[in-house]
Amino acid sequence: MRNRAVSCRLVACLALTGLLQTAALGQNMPRGLGQIGRESAADGQPVDVELVLAVDVSWSMDRGEQEIQRAGYAAAFRSEEVQRAITEGVHGRIAVTYIEWAGEFSQSIIVPWTLIDSKPAADGFAYRLSIEEPDRARRTSIAAAIDFAAPLFSGNGYDGLKQVIDVSGDGPNNEGRTVMDARDAAVRRGITINGLPLMTTGGYSSWGSIPNLDRYYADCVIGGPGAFMIPVNSWDQFPRAVRRKLVMELAGGWPERGPMPPADVGVVPAAGEPVSDCSIGEKMWQDRQRYWMNGPG
Repeated sequence: MRNRAVSCRLVACLALTGLLQTAALGQNMPRGLGQIGRESAADGQPVDVELVLAVDVSWSMDRGEQEIQRAGYAAAFRSEEVQRAITEGVHGRIAVTYIEWAGEFSQSIIVPWTLIDSKPAADGFAYRLSIEEPDRARRTSIAAAIDFAAPLFSGNGYDGLKQVIDVSGDGPNNEGRTVMDARDAAVRRGITINGLPLMTTGGYSSWGSIPNLDRYYADCVIGGPGAFMIPVNSWDQFPRAVRRKLVMELAGGWPERGPMPPADVGVVPAAGEPVSDCSIGEKMWQDRQRYWMNGPG
């Protein structure tokens, strides 16, 4: 009887230890679905692309617009053209993670690194995007989003022919370090940054928006081999733009560097020397702060 009591106490201690360890791990888990699925690949598994989808959830977009973004990415991964671009690659598989970002300290992993090598895997990734509502946060730090995304490639268990950060957002950087510094640091690591500027606010209808956000993305945000961006001028264009961008990234049909194409082409490669003011967002925020402190005039 004494041995049985000791054994029971030992089992209870082990169970309590396990619960404590689980709780401790839970504090460090990303928001979202955690490690459910096929993302625990062996180190160095070859894939065609390692892709970080970095999506803006700042307060400049309402809940409906943020849900359009989620639904657009989910629909893209369910689409035949994106699934075909994945399975017809060199290795026939990609690794992808989905993060949401806003200000300098607001980044969340919604779906961690996941292997997609088939229609069921792509459909599963799309489902995981659709079952959780996005959070909203203040400010816009594209730089912090890039700085958060770039280290995610290290030790993720995959070895891609390309490493890509795909940034979508509706305004210029207005917090954290300069977006050019973050971009250049990522490019030096061999990462390509593509963009999806959301020009859906009608120019200056929101204090943080600018009328030439597409030019700002081309000059200040995207970079690396074959980098490009696709502007979105209205929310009804968003699902098609996401599909097109993903197909180009996954199938390898990226535009070559060169002169800017006509505006109606819709795909803009990385620019040479910037013509945009890459600090426009920071200047707008400073002007707003001065207005709050001193009033108009």
